[in-house]
Amino acid sequence: MPTDEGISATSVAKREGFKRMIADALDGKIDLILTKSVSRFARNTVDSLTIVRQLKEKGVEVYFEKENIFTLDSKGELLITIMSSLAQEESRSISENVTWGQRRRMAAGKISLPYGQFLGYEKGEDGLPKIVEDEAKIVRLIYKMYLNGGTTTIIAKHLEAQGIPTPAGQKKWHVSTILSILANEKYKGDALLQKGFTVDFLTKKTKVNEGELPQYYIENSHPGIVSPEMYDLVQSEIRRHRSNGGTRSGTHCFSGKIICSECGGLFGSKVWQSTSEKYRRVVWQCNNKYKRKGAVNCHMPHLRPETIEWAFVEAFNRLIANKDRYIREYDIIIQMLTDTATLDKEEARLQEETVEVYELIRRSIDDNARMVQDQEEYRQRAEKLDRQYTDAKKRLEVIAEERQERTVRREKISRFLIDLRRQEELLTDFDETLWRATVDSVTVQSEKAVVFMFKDGCKIHVDI
Repeated sequence: MPTDEGISATSVAKREGFKRMIADALDGKIDLILTKSVSRFARNTVDSLTIVRQLKEKGVEVYFEKENIFTLDSKGELLITIMSSLAQEESRSISENVTWGQRRRMAAGKISLPYGQFLGYEKGEDGLPKIVEDEAKIVRLIYKMYLNGGTTTIIAKHLEAQGIPTPAGQKKWHVSTILSILANEKYKGDALLQKGFTVDFLTKKTKVNEGELPQYYIENSHPGIVSPEMYDLVQSEIRRHRSNGGTRSGTHCFSGKIICSECGGLFGSKVWQSTSEKYRRVVWQCNNKYKRKGAVNCHMPHLRPETIEWAFVEAFNRLIANKDRYIREYDIIIQMLTDTATLDKEEARLQEETVEVYELIRRSIDDNARMVQDQEEYRQRAEKLDRQYTDAKKRLEVIAEERQERTVRREKISRFLIDLRRQEELLTDFDETLWRATVDSVTVQSEKAVVFMFKDGCKIHVDI
């Protein structure tokens, strides 16, 4: 019965059938091992010699049919060393050719996905990713829940409760899987190629590409499942929560949103224990209020959850009372954010400048190689051109960031206005869904005052 089909011989680590055979031979169950060739036995010189020597010590012989080598022969080990080295070199050459081909495809903008473990896509007839609508709905749900304030933990539990399998077909959803879906640019229809690379062709060890090799970013490489605006908005939210000390992992709607004005720390829930259940209660207080002995403690008072809920109802009702004015004002703001004519004009000028300066740098290098020049003058000229090129590239990066910030801001306001338009009447009770959808943060000024920052950028002061 064949085993280890389709498994590379560069390492014995994953060749379970091979390892069982060697173990049986070392236990005295096998006297002779017949092998087609040295390369079929192992393409790693060290592995070949180590295993052959172990078998020789037990009196077990290996016969390589193609090379006509018997390992118990006096010349056997020398021949195996030579043939194994040739097999290893052949494997290295094949690996380099495969890698070269992959990088050529990347440079040409051709993409491929690990479809078996990638939610939302399958390989289309043209070789490009094709949307699988049933799976795409799950991806859109993950993005929507996150933008509506759902934590990665809440999203994972919801998917498990619905019986939705992971991209790998498992029942258990991990936070890391949710984050990988939220942060993957392929879901908006773009592709960043060569994020990682193989370090050693024998061990197949890989590492994240941190500039060692060129990367290729292909825009509109395939159909997107979510809009670029939604994707950018999610990235903005992820960055914001990481800057606050980590991604959103709490399950309570207040987690990660209540900020202390005294020390900048986040409020967390604390249970005030009591011998009587009647007097047991939950409060929200600054996480820096009671630190280790000798540390500077925060003095901001705690807040009861019902106080925070009441303050939200008060703040949101003020928005409702002035809803028409807010909508008119933000319609104008959205038009301003949508207008990127100035940025586009500057970007086009800088793109042209970088091309021209790059050509001047290339000509300068060629001239210096062909003719005698004053090297100090050449160095100064080269440094000036290099600074000009670097400055233009940095400004292009700033423009790209500014355009993305405008897009994110526009999307936040648009989504906020949708929720505002839907709310026809004043709130009478706390609405968690509305909280998650509209509140960006709440800054506690004192035990009697808080400031709500809504996702449109609007701030409302509430006395409590």
